[in-house]
Amino acid sequence: MNPKDLRKLLNDYKNSLLNEDQVLDRLKHLPYEDLGFARVDHHREMRKGFPEVIFGTGKTPEQIHGIVESMHRRDANILITRTDASVFEMLQKTFSNAQFHPASRAITIRAKHEYTGKGKILIVSAGTADIPVAEEAYVTADIFGNQTDCLFDVGVAGLHRLLSEKERLMSARVVIVVAGMEGALPSVVAGLVAAPVIAVPTSVGYGTHFGGVAPLLAMLNSCAALSVVNIDNGFGAGQIASIINHL
Repeated sequence: MNPKDLRKLLNDYKNSLLNEDQVLDRLKHLPYEDLGFARVDHHREMRKGFPEVIFGTGKTPEQIHGIVESMHRRDANILITRTDASVFEMLQKTFSNAQFHPASRAITIRAKHEYTGKGKILIVSAGTADIPVAEEAYVTADIFGNQTDCLFDVGVAGLHRLLSEKERLMSARVVIVVAGMEGALPSVVAGLVAAPVIAVPTSVGYGTHFGGVAPLLAMLNSCAALSVVNIDNGFGAGQIASIINHL
């Protein structure tokens, strides 16, 4: 429930479209609903502007289904990260509008289709192998109410590919740059654009890449001003970008 939903609920009660018991039934699970295995934070959208997100790894399909049911009853946009096709197939039997994003292994179930962000978020990937992390950032930013655009495979091994898209870079309000290997691309982009840049190191690389530690350290030591999230954390980048785009 967000402030808009709460105002509608109060107006419906004021105009006798809902009785007192119906209003109390909607409000009784604020700020959270205890399912035993999870305490679903229905108040988060009111506080933060976006609902709770379900991290799929480590949860059983039944637990995910229970959390989704709880959120769906309150007309929340639902995002499940780090899950798989079997969970999607189970959910689709109950929630026909569920969508599976195979590259990022994310599931979305939309209750609202509206863009509330002030500008466009651009997600840039250095290589094709970085797309799964970039897609996680894209799906997150999109379901949080932002217009999004993607620019894939424009890494420093062929910098002319990036420079040919300068107009798209300059028109973005926030830029997320996803890169593995040596992790140089975020510094290049941050040196070109005025918008905030969020760098995402990925675990794509060889040997002394150390599973993403090398690009992480490169991004943390960037001469250009940028922010850095954890290795492969496309979700975190999308969430932070959304917060910035709603300021």
